[in-house]
Amino acid sequence: MNLQFSYLIDKIQIAFEQKKAFTVFRKPNETIVKAQFLSDDEIITTNDFKESGFVFAPFDAKEPAIFFPLSKSELFESNFSGDKNITILPKTAIQNSLNDKNFHLNLVEKAIDAINSNAFKKVVLSRKEEVENLKFDLIKTYQSLLQNYPTAMVYCWFHPKVGLWMGATPELLCKVTSNHFSTVALAGTQLADENKKVVWTKKEQIEQQLVTDFIVDELKLDVQQLKVSSPYAVKAGHLWHIKTDIEAEIPEESSLEKIIQKLHPTPAVCGFPKNLAKDFILQNENYNREFYTGFLGELHINNNTELFVNLRCMQIFDHSIFIYVGGGITQDSNPEKEWEETVAKAKTMKNVLL
Repeated sequence: MNLQFSYLIDKIQIAFEQKKAFTVFRKPNETIVKAQFLSDDEIITTNDFKESGFVFAPFDAKEPAIFFPLSKSELFESNFSGDKNITILPKTAIQNSLNDKNFHLNLVEKAIDAINSNAFKKVVLSRKEEVENLKFDLIKTYQSLLQNYPTAMVYCWFHPKVGLWMGATPELLCKVTSNHFSTVALAGTQLADENKKVVWTKKEQIEQQLVTDFIVDELKLDVQQLKVSSPYAVKAGHLWHIKTDIEAEIPEESSLEKIIQKLHPTPAVCGFPKNLAKDFILQNENYNREFYTGFLGELHINNNTELFVNLRCMQIFDHSIFIYVGGGITQDSNPEKEWEETVAKAKTMKNVLL
């Protein structure tokens, strides 16, 4: 570990112990780890996304997005190129309760019935797993995420009045540089097998196409020169997803606030049509997602905004940890396979809990 990164780690540990707000993150495929330390514990929110700083927004867009303004922050950054001393060992399996499984199976069946009744075309259903009595080490866990997920947005976010969140998300909500806009449609999930070529089912292809179509339809009247790539497979940790790249130019009369309102939450984390799927989620999931499937990232830093969907994440308490996972449900979904997909996704976080 280089001295500069060691100093950054010490600052994070001290801030956490002194209950001072901070965020630390590394963007996908980069080596620079950035940190922002707040000067006080005031909760500041944003609705217009016009200031410079770091935003942490919940799933429910009706709830306020928490904002760490640049003007009230101490900034620090360091290079992280990997640490050979960090070793991830196989973990003892953490078993899910039968009640949790049965609830999720019944929820998926209810969603499929609703889809067959034309209530909506797709809904993303999630759950949280509680890991109890675990000796949690913030620094080691964050370093493990950095080491094991180089292609993800790896973050740790803390506010003493809100809580501690950590994750490694592969999904971009949007990136805006000057007036150039880019985003991705990401859906479909399979466990990676080095000995097999990934083959996508009809259900997974339809699920991903719904996300692509939604983004294009939402943005086409507010952007110019819209370009959409062909779908392709991308690996995130031990999982494969289907991905489509989408780019456009934002005219002067549009705004980041308007773009975010159109995109969030996308069908990749909510469903389609958005409002109908969201209503089903709020009425039937039986828990509050809070910041899971919300978004986070830098706003207006060096003429650049880069926001990520908060997937593959966990919420840390004194004596337990909640791991959040979900999956897209369509007409062709199989409840048992949907359950197994959430179990596979939960391993992303479980594997770094030292």
